[in-house]
Amino acid sequence: MLVSDFNFHLPEELIAQEPLADRSSSRMLCLNRATGTWKDGMFADLPELLRPDDLLVFNNTRVFPARLYGRRAAGEARIEVLLTRQISSEPNEWECLVRPGKKVGVGERLYFGERLEAEVVARADFGERRIRFLPVPDFFGQIEKLGHVPLPPYIARDDRANDRERYQTIFAKERGSVAAPTAGLHFTPQILQAIHARGIETVELTLHVGLGTFQPIRAERVEDVRLHRERFSITEDAANAINQARRERRRIVAVGTTTVRTLEYAALQSSEIQPGSGEADIFIYPGYEFRMVNAMLTNFHLPQSSLLMLVCAFAGKGSVLNAYGHAVESKYRFYSYGDCMFLE
Repeated sequence: MLVSDFNFHLPEELIAQEPLADRSSSRMLCLNRATGTWKDGMFADLPELLRPDDLLVFNNTRVFPARLYGRRAAGEARIEVLLTRQISSEPNEWECLVRPGKKVGVGERLYFGERLEAEVVARADFGERRIRFLPVPDFFGQIEKLGHVPLPPYIARDDRANDRERYQTIFAKERGSVAAPTAGLHFTPQILQAIHARGIETVELTLHVGLGTFQPIRAERVEDVRLHRERFSITEDAANAINQARRERRRIVAVGTTTVRTLEYAALQSSEIQPGSGEADIFIYPGYEFRMVNAMLTNFHLPQSSLLMLVCAFAGKGSVLNAYGHAVESKYRFYSYGDCMFLE
């Protein structure tokens, strides 16, 4: 299977550069997996499309301002560092992307603001660096002060103050992501209230979105693709609710591909979802047999991306790419700040 099989034409003007003023006013394309047919709708319709006995599963990860601008010891030229994954807290080591990075070698010092200093201690996979910060009181307080919201590269503007709130779901709690679980960006307190008013159960888990969201696929064959590992955690209450829904043959509805990956990775480890934490590197592409997820809400994804392959695995490559073609013709808004799909 070729990565190029998952290509589609997307006019640049359909890539959403700004969030809508009202989160819940997004359009929503509804795709029926059994028939391959779709219909146009609005995200605000979601509470009525869900079944009263559904279990809706969210990712409650929180984006932190992971993009830092600093300088090298060798000069005053600005350097950009994107923190992608914390390796340890003592010492405080991170995997990161450095730009421009070709000349930044092991042993070099990097400086951010007046108080943050880091040393490059190793080269990592996928062209990353591993850096170690010198001890400083309230490290994350410094990051909140100095850092920038790590908007995806297809948003062709600098981050602004309102991105700190808008590029965050309303149920974000657990700090650790460098990208938002974007299907969750559409929810408002009013939509959640309407969902709960219908008696629909909701539960949260955590998967911290890492570098894989930003990195393009470089392999030609799908089978050769490797994904970054991403940290996840599932509480005992969440595991119990998910397992109970599965035993009762109720639909498990995943909000976002990050939630799908967490549920399916956990299902591969045991016959029932176990509480705990770990690192998931599951790559879902056509041919995968879903064990846990029965319906999915997701945004529109990049051509030839692992996330598009996951959606194609869930609803069929032909049906999904046909639906994407309709979305392009109908001028849906794409990617993080764009519209969404409901697949059932």
